[in-house]
Amino acid sequence: MSEAPCPECGHRNPSSAHFCSSCGAELAPAEITTSHAVIDGGDPGPLVDIDRSSFRIDQALFLVLQGPKTGARYALDTELVCIGRHPESDIFLDDITVSRRHAEVQHVAGRYTVCDVGSLNGTYVNRKIVDKIDLADGDEVQIGKYKLVFAHGTAPV
Repeated sequence: MSEAPCPECGHRNPSSAHFCSSCGAELAPAEITTSHAVIDGGDPGPLVDIDRSSFRIDQALFLVLQGPKTGARYALDTELVCIGRHPESDIFLDDITVSRRHAEVQHVAGRYTVCDVGSLNGTYVNRKIVDKIDLADGDEVQIGKYKLVFAHGTAPV
């Protein structure tokens, strides 16, 4: 039986459900899924399926590909998302390879930018160390031993 995530809370519901069993939100009737190869300049690697049925055109998220939280999804739903090992981080990555304040994702005028904020191990986008860079749909962001794929609602379906 296939499952559909709730657009409000992310709870996985049977695809036949019309309302979320966790929060009661209405579930999207259509399922739109796209596949993205994580870009690394070499082997395209595995395809990542991301359900876009609950995306608005200006929304984005991170999907954890590697690390203790593989499969977790983090909505980038504010203008500034802090990522780090500090328990009060918006995206809390509990591992010694992640700095307490590691990186930030800024959302301005429909663009998402990742900035390293002085981490010890660096922030990588598509396996290249970066200080600050605009993210594109399908980009792989590595923070410590976590690998996250960036998905943006404006991507073609």
